[in-house]
Amino acid sequence: MALTEVDHVAIAVRDLDAAIAWYAEAFGATVAHREVVERDGVEEALVAVADSYVQLLCPTRDASPVARFLQSRGEGLHHVGYRVDDCAAALRRAVAAGARPIDEEPRPGSRGTTVAFLHPKAAFGTLIELVEEGPADGGPGS
Repeated sequence: MALTEVDHVAIAVRDLDAAIAWYAEAFGATVAHREVVERDGVEEALVAVADSYVQLLCPTRDASPVARFLQSRGEGLHHVGYRVDDCAAALRRAVAAGARPIDEEPRPGSRGTTVAFLHPKAAFGTLIELVEEGPADGGPGS
């Protein structure tokens, strides 16, 4: 099995601080990690839920994929991230099974991970992120 667990469920939001405040008030949730990912044009806040995260994503520039998503679809579920032991091997396997890669090769992700995205058109309408944890990233609580 290439997928080891759900790493995160990503939700696109217009106001990151408001979303963080809502999760804190509604669920007592706290932010485990917050980072600006310049390459993707987003700021993320990871709210730990057991051994996974809710990833709140807010665009930092108008031309980013998350900004375009918000313009066309509004706030809501953006993608699902699955943990894998080997991102390159999982990407090759998915492509061999008919997945359409957005990333031809794995690339650096937030919090020291290696990631690759698969297009929703070949994945039953869901944008999928493959996430290989970095050496210092053991997930929530590490």
